[in-house]
Amino acid sequence: MASFHILTPDAQYADDATVERAVAGSQAKWSIFRERDAAKISKDVWKNCDALVVWHEMPLDAQTIARLDRCKIIVRAGVGFDHIDLEAAADRGIPVCNTPDYGTSEVADHAIAMMLNFKRGLTSYHGHLQRAPGDGFNFRLAPLTGRLRGKTLGIVGLGRIGAATALRAKAFGMNVICFDPHVSRGAEIAVGVGRVESLDELLAASDVVSLHCPLTSETRNMINDAALKMMRPDALLINTARGAIVDVPALLSALRRREIAGAALDVLPSEPPEPTDAIAVEYGDPESSLAGERLLLSPHAAWSSPESVEDARRLAVETALIYLREGRLRNLVNNPTERSEIEAA
Repeated sequence: MASFHILTPDAQYADDATVERAVAGSQAKWSIFRERDAAKISKDVWKNCDALVVWHEMPLDAQTIARLDRCKIIVRAGVGFDHIDLEAAADRGIPVCNTPDYGTSEVADHAIAMMLNFKRGLTSYHGHLQRAPGDGFNFRLAPLTGRLRGKTLGIVGLGRIGAATALRAKAFGMNVICFDPHVSRGAEIAVGVGRVESLDELLAASDVVSLHCPLTSETRNMINDAALKMMRPDALLINTARGAIVDVPALLSALRRREIAGAALDVLPSEPPEPTDAIAVEYGDPESSLAGERLLLSPHAAWSSPESVEDARRLAVETALIYLREGRLRNLVNNPTERSEIEAA
């Protein structure tokens, strides 16, 4: 008989939790859903689960967390946890953990690929050739091509992914600088990059700016109209971190006014975007002068590869089971109140 009931409310895989079941064995009973709305899952399922393994599709707000009568741990199968109310979970004595040790290579590769796309004109050439193979056979049609060697890449956030991106950029002969007030001094020395003391300094100095910071109250809309005006008119912006770090309407305005040269976004404030969202309207317009030329989107896919998907699934389940079986936590991201304190209150 299964000892643990594990709920995944927003599974991001098509199979019947084959990886998860193989990792957990017969000791776990699984409830697998693919919902975005917590109300579509019965209260009894929420009430009776011993653990949550969640992705990024469903917000876990205080109201949803209040339904978790038996839940001992919430594990995010991924890195970002801005959609989880950490304080509400902590108040109920529920630790929240993430799985930061997956997808690092993929996201760094994706950021570099977005930069290379513009500097080598790939989507631009593709679009012109697709529309008119004869007339499009012209190397002059890509607007942002240029040499990377000797250019400056500014990394915002020198964590695992920021550091991996920096190392890749150095291989192209780029000068790399970073801004991260939360990483101890000397981290930049270990990676072999420069360090600046403010975001404004980094924006003004960089030919390419790549975002690798978490979404917090400090970073929400950090790349806004004022920040974009600090960038060079020939600079590129790349975001593979969290969508709400960038004020997207301000970015579109900056692109149209040519205050910056181009932008590549793997993440958006609302995913998928509503048809009326400014970014969806722009990207869906066949007459757009930005889409594919100076604006590139991908569907929150930077982390994705068959290998990283399996890693995220396996590591998330391992993290949940280590706590359920042994009481050991890894990659804790909140500060849970002791259960005894809750019961005594």
